[in-house]
Amino acid sequence: MTTKQTIPSDEDLTAFIDGELTAEEAARIEAMVKEDESAAERLELLARASLPFKQAFAPLLAEAPREKLQAMLAAIPVQESAKSSPAPVFASRRRFLGALAASLVAGIAIDRAVIGIGARFSAKDENSEWRAVVADYVSLYTPESLAGPVPGRDDQAAQLAGLDEKLGLSLSPEAISLPGVDFKRALLLQYDGKALAQIAYLDPETGPMALCIVKSDKGPKASDLERRKGMNVVYWSNATHAFMLIGQAAADRMTAIAEGVRGRVT
Repeated sequence: MTTKQTIPSDEDLTAFIDGELTAEEAARIEAMVKEDESAAERLELLARASLPFKQAFAPLLAEAPREKLQAMLAAIPVQESAKSSPAPVFASRRRFLGALAASLVAGIAIDRAVIGIGARFSAKDENSEWRAVVADYVSLYTPESLAGPVPGRDDQAAQLAGLDEKLGLSLSPEAISLPGVDFKRALLLQYDGKALAQIAYLDPETGPMALCIVKSDKGPKASDLERRKGMNVVYWSNATHAFMLIGQAAADRMTAIAEGVRGRVT
């Protein structure tokens, strides 16, 4: 049965993946992930987005029997979906990490298709791929995920400064402000080895909204609109970065908001 506990924050899940929690905190997160499908899906997405979860399971590299783990790797169906698997999502993740450890011990190069990314997206469209991963992640947000007071300007500036350092941008609270939508937090994630900024907002009318930025050398592209996971996505790029604004607001409102922020962040 799904628990009624609040889904752990991104910071808690990231710390869990990286092995930075105490034993008691880690046990709490693990129990919640086993019982709550939403928490399990969020943990899965954070790990799939190339966050440094390897350190959290470093003991597997030293303790896991090589032959047994190689057999586990060979037994994983390449195209098996999470929904069709009878095992819990978290259990599946633990089996995957064990297989990953085996591949590292044996010196095997793991193709991206084995971990389920290449099989889902076309490698020819890098920008489409990162938008799909972000949409999967943002679709897990609820208004409760972003509850709490709006950070003050100084706090917002401090959070944005951490993004600037990794992305080579100069973002201010004024530049990323959205009309009628509350800033909630700025997170630095990682996708495919590259820093990914996620600025999360809460629209009182339609719920969570996010402005996401990643470095890109694909060249400038005019803004366009698409639908992903039941949300509207406005995306564009310049010579150095790709941007996307995603939320459940109507398409015309999303486009208008995106055009405003586009002129300020580029």
